[in-house]
Amino acid sequence: MLDVAVIEDPAAAEVSLDPVRARLLAELSVPGSATMLAAKVGLPRQKVNYHLKTLERYGLVELVEERRKGNVTERVMRAIAASYVISPTALASVQPDPSRSPDQLSARWLLAVAARLVRDVGALITGAGKARKKVATFAIDGEIRFASAADRAAFAEELARAVTHLVGKYHDESAEGGRDHRIVVAVHPSVRIEPAGTQASETPTKEQ
Repeated sequence: MLDVAVIEDPAAAEVSLDPVRARLLAELSVPGSATMLAAKVGLPRQKVNYHLKTLERYGLVELVEERRKGNVTERVMRAIAASYVISPTALASVQPDPSRSPDQLSARWLLAVAARLVRDVGALITGAGKARKKVATFAIDGEIRFASAADRAAFAEELARAVTHLVGKYHDESAEGGRDHRIVVAVHPSVRIEPAGTQASETPTKEQ
């Protein structure tokens, strides 16, 4: 089972967003049959079996084994991943485009950049999976607490200078056989995820 799977097909995305099927995907982090799942989700076995076949058709679950019970063959299924990300590719005609309004101080521009990151890395993972290769990536994730807005601005300026220096040092336009890489550096307020039904503790102070 994968840690994360990327859904690029619009139809598969629609299937995964159905509340019942999303619940089944969550339950199938551990292999189970339609009979086992029916007891957990409170639906008739036939209904669960219908949803499982739909999920299987779009490659979101896979067959683990078949068990013979009397005259019935029980199919044990498993989700292909522990979690799923829907790529902006699934919304091809309306997917975010950072080039439309490249404002580095806009939260919505940052969201568009993040969406492009999901799209591109998702495509790389899909391609690498078909070629049975790994994707060479690197990321840093952490938190920093600023004493003031002025400190935050100074940090952003210094960070930009440092990244610009590194790009100038290592970028080689004439490198034969070289491969372009995209760099994404982001700073945003941390969000504390609250239990379902409540709002996150961090809310933006200004609409951007």
